[in-house]
Amino acid sequence: MTTTELVFRQDAYARSCAATVAAAEANRVVLDRTVFYPTGGGQPGDAGTLSWDGQSARVVDAVKGEDADSVVHLLADGDPIPAPGTAVTAEIDWERRHRLMRMHTTMHLVCSLVEGSVTGGQVGEAKSRLDFNIPASAVDKAELTSALNARIAAALPVEPDWIDEATLDDNPDLVRTMSVKPPRGAGRIRVIRIGSVEAPADFQPCGGTHVRNTGEIGAVEVTKIENKGKQNRRIHIALVGA
Repeated sequence: MTTTELVFRQDAYARSCAATVAAAEANRVVLDRTVFYPTGGGQPGDAGTLSWDGQSARVVDAVKGEDADSVVHLLADGDPIPAPGTAVTAEIDWERRHRLMRMHTTMHLVCSLVEGSVTGGQVGEAKSRLDFNIPASAVDKAELTSALNARIAAALPVEPDWIDEATLDDNPDLVRTMSVKPPRGAGRIRVIRIGSVEAPADFQPCGGTHVRNTGEIGAVEVTKIENKGKQNRRIHIALVGA
């Protein structure tokens, strides 16, 4: 089994790491460890570069591999491919990643303010969306914008933690997303807490990358709320000035 040490899971601010090529086939490269987040949970995979022995290759996307916790780095067509066993430096496009971290954390704040199940969503660099199973009158664009910016300005801490699967079984409401369930089988599940331990603003399972403090997000705006069905509302959010 080819697994990858997920450096980003321990430190979302790590921009690069030393690694060894575990497998390479065509333009698909698996490393023994990586800072590249693979597409999942509505968050796009990272882009960046692999460099070695005076050569470099562009990573245009990162996706999950077939094995548990393996990450496949998709290289640009025509770029050199490092052979298995090659020592490389993996480096992400940090500016892009940080924008995604800001937006992903904003999505958690939206969940903290809108009651209802999440039916879908997509994190983008400057614009994102979340779909909720709620009636039309449940959300006001201006009020939600104001509430979001108040929580951002409060500079709430954002911290990862772990719970065991039994705790999740006892608290099924922790899972807000209907279409995506946290992975099981490892005995514990990663969660993200925004705010204090005693009274968190948001606390839910998530494997993505986030900022350390909501103050890093900057101003946001709810740009549109669409009706996508009898009980489905699509909320569009954008970073202001991104």
